[in-house]
Amino acid sequence: MPQALADKPPSLVAGITIVAGTAVGAGMFSLPVVSAGMWFSWSILLLAFTWFFMYHSSLMIMEVNLNYEPGASFDTFVRDTLGPRWNLLNSLTLTFVLYILTYAYVSGGGSIVSHTLSSVTGLHLPGKLAGLIFAVGLAAFVWFSTALVGRMTTILVGGMIITFALTASGLTARVQLPILLDNRPEYALFTLAAIPYFLTSFGYHGNVPSLIKYYGRDPRRVRLCLLYGSLISLLVYSAWHVVTLGNISRPDFKPIIAAGGNIGDLVAALAGVADEENLTSLLSAFANMAVVSSFLGVSLGLFDFIADKFKFDDSRGGRFKTALLTFVPPTLGGLIFPNGFLYAIALAGLCACMWGAIIPALAVKASRKKYGNPHYRVWGGDALVYLIMSYGGLLIVCYFLAAIEILPVY
Repeated sequence: MPQALADKPPSLVAGITIVAGTAVGAGMFSLPVVSAGMWFSWSILLLAFTWFFMYHSSLMIMEVNLNYEPGASFDTFVRDTLGPRWNLLNSLTLTFVLYILTYAYVSGGGSIVSHTLSSVTGLHLPGKLAGLIFAVGLAAFVWFSTALVGRMTTILVGGMIITFALTASGLTARVQLPILLDNRPEYALFTLAAIPYFLTSFGYHGNVPSLIKYYGRDPRRVRLCLLYGSLISLLVYSAWHVVTLGNISRPDFKPIIAAGGNIGDLVAALAGVADEENLTSLLSAFANMAVVSSFLGVSLGLFDFIADKFKFDDSRGGRFKTALLTFVPPTLGGLIFPNGFLYAIALAGLCACMWGAIIPALAVKASRKKYGNPHYRVWGGDALVYLIMSYGGLLIVCYFLAAIEILPVY
């Protein structure tokens, strides 16, 4: 290989797609359901609001992480900047969120494998066995290398963009503006209960250490990956709100919510509006790729966190030990409790708030005092730090007020 090619830095495309692929997953199918109460205008404002805070908190993680050798993850820099107690809290919340999301995608992936085999080959595979095949198959790619995950995610996100564009174009032609623009001031009250769910939709922060490991101490490239990857997510979510809330009226979301609000319920409602078999197939294809790309992105973040926590090296043997701890617990969960994630996913937003907002703000403040952070510094100074912390506090309050039914839920 020529030296010029050997020294060529990794492409930005891989990092951007890891961020976008982690954020944009099957969970986006729940966003219109969560948005039914506040409706279109308020949901778009909440999307932009959430993107702003989550993007800047990810930059704070990058700022802190750049003071350590590439490969260091949350366990290293949270312990060093905030001490063992905060590190324990961060480890518990980060581990819970990454494990519960990995478990969710194992569970969802099993149904996708089973459905695909049944429709294509006529082979009826039990859902639990399909989930095992899904988890083991994709775990092998994460075990092999981060670069391979990046290439796979690039292909998947490309497929997602194509299927989403075709689906959106078909549904956009049917958008009814009177339905989409049925926005009233009183709907704003429903935004508060939705804040934790929207945070989860931008939960790519576990990949920041992986990106630094992949690109090295290159804040410009990592920042661009975070910026463009998160903006792709914001645009996809916004377009998704247009085609769903523009085709299904606010009252018609009531039976979808009553049925559980899962992917099948929403797809069935959209297919009923379009009355086209091709549209249903495109939605199904998009959902399949979304689950796989999110599984790869989330599990990669968990993989690198565990490697850092237990100090496993990057050899094949070290990566195999990391893979066992990464994939065995959620895979067993998917086999034993195939439908249990709905009860736990509500806690994901609450726990993600700790390592996605509060801990990054506290860590960057402590890191600036300790190191000065010569590699990169997020704009905004202490004002932005306190703003991110306030956002985290607001999310926690909203979560518990909604849980005890003080906040209105549609």
